[in-house]
Amino acid sequence: MRASFLFSEVVTGLRRNFTMTVAMILTTAISLGLFGAGLLVVQMADKTQRIFLDRVEVQLFLTDDVSTLDPDCEQDICRTLRSDLENTPSVVSVQYLNREDAVADATERVFKDQPELAELVSADSFPASFKVKLSDPDRFGVIQDEFGSRPGVESVLNQKDLVERLFSVLSGVRNAAFAIAVVQAVAAILLIANMVQIAAFTRRTEVGIMRLVGATRWYTQLPFLLEAVVAAVIGAVLAIAALFTAKSAFIDDVLADVYDANIVARVTTSDVLLVSPILVIVGVGMAAITAYATLRLYVRE
Repeated sequence: MRASFLFSEVVTGLRRNFTMTVAMILTTAISLGLFGAGLLVVQMADKTQRIFLDRVEVQLFLTDDVSTLDPDCEQDICRTLRSDLENTPSVVSVQYLNREDAVADATERVFKDQPELAELVSADSFPASFKVKLSDPDRFGVIQDEFGSRPGVESVLNQKDLVERLFSVLSGVRNAAFAIAVVQAVAAILLIANMVQIAAFTRRTEVGIMRLVGATRWYTQLPFLLEAVVAAVIGAVLAIAALFTAKSAFIDDVLADVYDANIVARVTTSDVLLVSPILVIVGVGMAAITAYATLRLYVRE
């Protein structure tokens, strides 16, 4: 098949069904854009999870009697707990906080920007505790099992549980983006099928003549398939451009504060570049498969 003929047929088809082509391009772009946004959320969640897991600590809160009577952790119960924690596998460090230390820690972390609330906090508001840093946050169960019921331990707090709750929210955002993308993808598939059928119908006479002079079915159907693929590629390019624009003009500004505080991992240009080929492949694959299936099932020449 001559490239010039193929090119002219594709251009003619796209121009002849201009409104349908534009609708398909825009629907494909929206679908792929939402799909790409979902992939970016997945990447951001994975990187953010690594940031938080590196900071995750297990905190053992001590009973009131130990907190009150042993502020320096010198008596047997507290001293033994500390020694056993330090000798537990995967424990990187153990920090003891008496009640005054706990108030100072809370004031620094929680009430830093609310001094009026910090003044209401007293030493009796917090129990003494051990802050335990683990090399493997998944080892929390060992700390819970070995120390949760020990004398002097009131309760065990695992920050990993709080982190997982945060990521359940991110997962919800990702799932919503994917769900909308699926709906848009269905719309794009239907538009591709309609475009191929209309294009084939409007050129049925010339296709019939080509078949009479010996052209194969594949020879006559390839231009229609390429029309769908070209429209999908344009849609993918628009989706990628939209992701870059959204990152630089919206996401970076909105999340600037949490980026600076290292609360959420940055969405970088590299992240967008990483998902870009995926969007092109998905768009081309969706268009090619839909067009081929439509031609084989509904278009008879």
